[in-house]
Amino acid sequence: MTEPSSHTPVVLFVCDHNAGRSQIAAAYLNHLGRGALVAKSAGSRPSAEVHPAVVEAMAEDGLDISAETPKELTDEALQDANMVITLAGSEAVRVIPGRKYEDWQLRHPDNDSLSHVRPLRDDIKARIQELLSELLPAVHPDAN
Repeated sequence: MTEPSSHTPVVLFVCDHNAGRSQIAAAYLNHLGRGALVAKSAGSRPSAEVHPAVVEAMAEDGLDISAETPKELTDEALQDANMVITLAGSEAVRVIPGRKYEDWQLRHPDNDSLSHVRPLRDDIKARIQELLSELLPAVHPDAN
C-alpha cells in the first residue's frame, strides 16, 4: 500500500473485527482511487486473521489481500483520517471535529462461505465506486 503524503486524503474504514468488510473496502479504495486517496482499515476488536473467504473473493476480482492483517483501531488512526466510514456502526469510533463520518449498514461476513461473501464484496465495490465518483469526479467520471 502507498503511504499517504501530507496532502493525500486518508479514508479510514472501521468495523469490529477488521477481517472482512473493512478489508474489502480499503482494498477497493486503494486500487480504484489510483493514489488520489489512501484507505486504511481498523477494528475495535480485531480478529487474528482476515476471513479466508474474503481473501478468496478479492482474489477472484484480481486483488491480493492475503498479506493483510487485522489492525486495532487507535486514536492515531482516527487523527490521521480525513474521512471515517464505519461498517455497520462500530460504536468504538470517537468523533473528532473536522472529520467527515459515514456509516454503511453492511452485514457481517462472519463464517460465510465464498458464495455468500461475493454479494457483499460486490456491494462494497459499488459503494466505493460511488464514493470515488463523489470525492474525485474528475478522476472517476464513469464510476456511476
